Amino acid sequence: MKFVGTGSTSGLPPSDTRPEGNSWEHFHHEADVGIRGWGATPAAAFAAAAEAMMAVILAAPHRVEPRETATISCRAADLELLFYDWLNDLLWEMDTGGRVYRRFEVTIAENREGFSLTAVIVGEPLDRRRHRPVVEVKGATFTALAVRGRDDGSWLAQCVVDV
Repeated sequence: MKFVGTGSTSGLPPSDTRPEGNSWEHFHHEADVGIRGWGATPAAAFAAAAEAMMAVILAAPHRVEPRETATISCRAADLELLFYDWLNDLLWEMDTGGRVYRRFEVTIAENREGFSLTAVIVGEPLDRRRHRPVVEVKGATFTALAVRGRDDGSWLAQCVVDV
């Protein structure tokens, strides 16, 4: 199973064919689902990966309306742990608030202790009929966890999520 967002059709596209903006895809894993996002910065890759995770959870993520905002903040020693925490904090926010999200405005800062992330997430309360949830994502895992710069200067953020 492979689904790709923003127009890409085959994995990570070369820089000359990548559409403008962030892109994402799902990648194969034996029992769970891999999510991958890429963008011009680590923050953009984190946001794109969150879009990929929403596309695992909802059959119709494009139907999520930008009605409410929430803020997520987390800190970690490195970018990979920050990515792991970001996805799990996003899932916690969704579960405890009964909401789904469509837009993710992520900011990452480096400091002496490592990295901090602040994200404004935009969405609305879950409407099962309109959003059509199909899979429950229990959490991000350390499987295939990677955050790294690519040869073309873009950034990749990926992991397998437990479904």
